[in-house]
Amino acid sequence: MPNFWRIVLILLFVSGFCACCNARIFTFTMHHRFSEPVKKWSETSAGKLYPVDHWPEKGSYEYYAELADRDRVFRGRKLSEIDDPLAFSDGNSTFRISSLGFLHYTTVQLGTPGVKFMVALDTGSDLFWVPCDCTRCAATDGTVFASEFDLGIYNPNGSSTSKRVTCNNSLCTHRNQCPGTFSNCPYMVSYVSAETSTSGILVEDVLHLTKEDNHRDLVGAYVIFGCGQVQSGSFLDVAAPNGLFGLGMEKISVPSILSREGFTADSFSMCFGRDGIGRISFGDKGSPDQEETPFNLNPSHPTYNITVTQVRVGTTLIDVEFTALFDSGTSFTYLVDPTYTRFSDSFHSQVQDRRRPSDSRIPFEYCYDMSADANTSLIPSMSLTMRGGSHFAVFDPIIIISTQNELVYCLAVVKSTELNIIGQNFMTGYRVVFDRERLILGWKKFDCYDVEDHNTFPANPHSDTVPPAVAAGLGNHSAPKSNKKTRNNSPSSIAPPSYHSYGPLVSCIGFLVFSFVILPFL
Repeated sequence: MPNFWRIVLILLFVSGFCACCNARIFTFTMHHRFSEPVKKWSETSAGKLYPVDHWPEKGSYEYYAELADRDRVFRGRKLSEIDDPLAFSDGNSTFRISSLGFLHYTTVQLGTPGVKFMVALDTGSDLFWVPCDCTRCAATDGTVFASEFDLGIYNPNGSSTSKRVTCNNSLCTHRNQCPGTFSNCPYMVSYVSAETSTSGILVEDVLHLTKEDNHRDLVGAYVIFGCGQVQSGSFLDVAAPNGLFGLGMEKISVPSILSREGFTADSFSMCFGRDGIGRISFGDKGSPDQEETPFNLNPSHPTYNITVTQVRVGTTLIDVEFTALFDSGTSFTYLVDPTYTRFSDSFHSQVQDRRRPSDSRIPFEYCYDMSADANTSLIPSMSLTMRGGSHFAVFDPIIIISTQNELVYCLAVVKSTELNIIGQNFMTGYRVVFDRERLILGWKKFDCYDVEDHNTFPANPHSDTVPPAVAAGLGNHSAPKSNKKTRNNSPSSIAPPSYHSYGPLVSCIGFLVFSFVILPFL
């Protein structure tokens, strides 16, 4: 076989050269492997180049199978395996961690040898970054999370597979800050949250993944990510102290890289369990019976933006059309007026409990007293109707807060001045599919444990892992800043939460802090 292709290449070259040598232009006549000219060349060689009696019929299964097999050789991986979803090497479990902004976290492994990081998962941003060669990063001790989690730090010089991204790379968007073409590419990302940002340089290294099949084969994918040298704002205390895993649509995001390089289909899913445990799966296209709605695509800055055409609160239907971002990096849901007012007023009009006065320590405007024997079934139910007619029931519209002597529940929706965001709390109870190939959002009511494999989850998850909404205590911790380096972490380092002063809100929209005990509403 190798001799056959070498001879064909020589024939093509000589043919093109002789035809065009007077004009000093080199032309190559291109023929695919099973074209008629190649077949004739093979026949004249008495079948020595390629057995003519095994020549597949054009359009047959064998014809395309042979072509695909050649593609597999050239690409260095099997195209058929693109249908096998990928998970992180430590498994696809995600955990909602109360003391770190109520975001979903998972463990990723980078470099050679591998270093582990506990990163927040954020569909509202694109860049994957981890603390690296720190000038200013989250502290590793003396903080709310230091006693509970081992945090990793990335050292480009400590990984044999690490490579600096230079300014001539197409993914380097800050070329105007480059001193030279082959200089290290800088990055800087500012988030909506006040004074929250990350900056450093871009690097490329191996992200360790595994196939979600019976064999669990390991896969090493080279991805470009941020070597986060300087963090500010909430990245130093409340949320994502060990890195942020951007899952957006831009070319720099890991889902974009994995699909572009042929590792997975251009789709992924996240499952948000009502007990705070979830899953993430790259290449998951969802299921035929899921509900769907199309994305509103802005070519200049694509995001997971959808359209809501109607809202139901209890027995009231609200005809109000608005667009919203589906953002796993936002703990709660944000609505802009007039939608927020109509939504919350309708909720308030149907609640039978006494409304509490506003409290500057919490971000929620509509909070109510809850007696110990309260019937939560009386709380108004909610659902959204999406463009296309599919319905999205909201299973967790409220959050329960425990003060020193009483229970309070709040409508977990925050008034926004800029953007409508469907946050994590509204996604609870669903497997949400971000299908970037078909440009649709899919969802299906789902038990995140009800899948083929349960091995990636810890034992006794309902009792030993982080419950969904437990924050609290009153001001018994500080938020020191530090540039100290951090340690490697493992899944077992994710411990049950103690009570802390840091509460929500969210990775890329707003980190508000309040000092209450927040209890799960299951």
